[in-house]
Amino acid sequence: MSIHRSLRRVWGIALACSAFIHVARAWAQELPSNPVPAEKLAPAETPAPAEKLAPAEKPDSAGKPAAAETPAPMEVTVKGTAGEGRRRQQSAEAVTVVEMRRAKQQSSDLGEVLARTQGVSVRRSGGLGSSARFSLNGLYDDQIRYFLDGVPLAAAGYPFGIANVPVNLIERVEIYRGVVPLRFGADALGGAVNLVTDTRFDSHARASYQVGSFGTHRVSVDGRYRHEPSGLVAGGSIFFDDAKNNYRIDVEATDDRGRLHPVNVPRFHDRYVARGASVEVGVVDRPWARRLLLRAYGSSYDKELQHNVVMTVPYGEVEYGESVYGAVARYEQPLTSRLELKVLASYSRRTIDFVDKSDWSYDWYGRKVSGPGTPRTGTPGEIQEDAAYDQTQREGAGLARAALEWTVAPSHVLRMAVAPTWTARTGQERIPSNGSAPNPVNTDRGLFTLVSGVEYEANLLGERLQNIAFVKDYVFRVSSSGAGSVAVSRDAHSLGAGDAVRFRVSKPLYVKLSYEYATRLPSSDEVFGNGVLARPNLALEPETSHNANAGPRLELRHTPIGDITADVNVFYRDSDRLILPLAGETYVQYQNVHRARSFGLENALTWATFDHRLTLDGTLTVQDARNASSEGTYGHLDGDRLPNRPWLFASWGARFRIPGLPSQRDALEPFYMGRFVHEFYRGWPSLGAREYKPLVPSQITHNVGVSYTAYGGPATVTSTLEVQNVTDERVYDFFGVQRPGRAVYLKVSGEI
Repeated sequence: MSIHRSLRRVWGIALACSAFIHVARAWAQELPSNPVPAEKLAPAETPAPAEKLAPAEKPDSAGKPAAAETPAPMEVTVKGTAGEGRRRQQSAEAVTVVEMRRAKQQSSDLGEVLARTQGVSVRRSGGLGSSARFSLNGLYDDQIRYFLDGVPLAAAGYPFGIANVPVNLIERVEIYRGVVPLRFGADALGGAVNLVTDTRFDSHARASYQVGSFGTHRVSVDGRYRHEPSGLVAGGSIFFDDAKNNYRIDVEATDDRGRLHPVNVPRFHDRYVARGASVEVGVVDRPWARRLLLRAYGSSYDKELQHNVVMTVPYGEVEYGESVYGAVARYEQPLTSRLELKVLASYSRRTIDFVDKSDWSYDWYGRKVSGPGTPRTGTPGEIQEDAAYDQTQREGAGLARAALEWTVAPSHVLRMAVAPTWTARTGQERIPSNGSAPNPVNTDRGLFTLVSGVEYEANLLGERLQNIAFVKDYVFRVSSSGAGSVAVSRDAHSLGAGDAVRFRVSKPLYVKLSYEYATRLPSSDEVFGNGVLARPNLALEPETSHNANAGPRLELRHTPIGDITADVNVFYRDSDRLILPLAGETYVQYQNVHRARSFGLENALTWATFDHRLTLDGTLTVQDARNASSEGTYGHLDGDRLPNRPWLFASWGARFRIPGLPSQRDALEPFYMGRFVHEFYRGWPSLGAREYKPLVPSQITHNVGVSYTAYGGPATVTSTLEVQNVTDERVYDFFGVQRPGRAVYLKVSGEI
């Protein structure tokens, strides 16, 4: 689809949405006023974050905008979640908190939002729904653990990875750098990412719809009702994503004589469809239970696979997908004035499907070019010429976590936690293998982990100094058995410890130091394969790492030159038995690299005018991750930079808020975002001549857009038009795999 045709279609949709906004405003004005309770707002003495308005823009006591020329639109949307995120940011924990209020108005997916955070890299193999690699301080994938409200992401109903979680269902993101708090009850090497949903437990409803280039449609709806007299709460959410991903790519195709020549063609087999729903019921703030909640969920996705890992061979019928359903139960209650109990239990059923059994091969134009019996293809299947797949893997996973928090004395807290996890997987391959070896898909496999520990927090010197010290214990067991296969069973045990310190030099300036000797146990997908392109490796061993962070953070508010936030962090990682995905032409397999070290610097700077009409921000990350193995398989590569990962990247942005346009209760906000990634090698830098090494080139991308927000009593409706990759840059996150070019999106979101 050309950019002009996209703009015409989006303009038509924009006119329809404009009518919707005015109808919604008129309807909302007829609803009774429901001002935000004072206790839901952040404390008055806490400086307002950059996302909030200046005091002069707050509504009056009647809940109406002030008569000044700067109305109070934005304050309506701030309902108390920022206070908890701010408390986390200013604690001793090595955490970066990303508020999602503005991101929910824009069209970027969660992966793109997180990629604009210092120290974070999110690499995609295509458009929406494509596989993604998340990196934090140079460590990747399952080396970082992902959670939704403290529950592992895959066990919370999102099997498609963090990059594809709907943005509008998330309130904030907590990114823990290398040192993971005990309350998660999890092992991790590079840190953790916790997606936090709306925890206000008050009545509300929200919806969003996004449409745009490459056949993209995204819908999300969520809401909650609270019955104050009984404390009963009930809520739920649904989402639906659909993208054809038929953007144009530059590849080499054969002509009538079989000669390769460059062509520009649309992707024809890359559609992504995801859907999901959840329901939550329970009671809150009762004498016998501060929280007693049960959440049931179900979700699934289907994805077409367009090509091999380096985009040289097209596929026309290869498909994969997952579905998961389960439940999570929570109970939180103070047992005494000093002792608090938190218990969580979850169970999920996951199904992974992978199909590659086509009788045909395809060219880049989507045409069938050969079938069984022809010189090119003698058996079904496109990925491998001598193999076809039609397999299903089924996984059951259970998680329990219990935590006690004991206030030993004022400003002194002792916490204890234990978290066992059990995973069992089996499967079925419907197409018999040509070889005599048993198919690993048909075996019964089990994985058990147990993470427990003790944590002590002390707040000293009038809260200026906070110290959190902890000890953790890790147990790991993997087993595999089945008809015709050799039984395998392995056990591992290790200990870990760490400490985090925050010292407040002055009110706006504080310094953080943290260290953890961390252990990360292999995940089920790494050990058993992911049922698609990752092969199993039952010989994987747990990886360990010395993780350290140090740096200051400055938060200046209401100064003559505006508001300034500066965050600087130096990190060091010394990892042993590092688990890396090593790629072939058609699949990857996770293997242990004996040792690797990474060192880096990450920075973030935000400046806003005193009235918050203009905001500028930027991030810069430099990291150097190198092989430190002097012997073994990779001993001859000692000192080499680890392959296939960016080492220098940056982002920047600007937004300008114009209140009172087009009417007194509205606001217009143009914005701009840019991103840079320096070139990097796909393979080991010391192997081969420079001119022949596969190289991912440097690239700069630009996004521009404008948001229009209409406020009408308790209802707020925002409409955003955004153009991504304005210059139509050829973008590559992985060698040879081209990402989407210029794209236009329109998004409408509303809240009551």
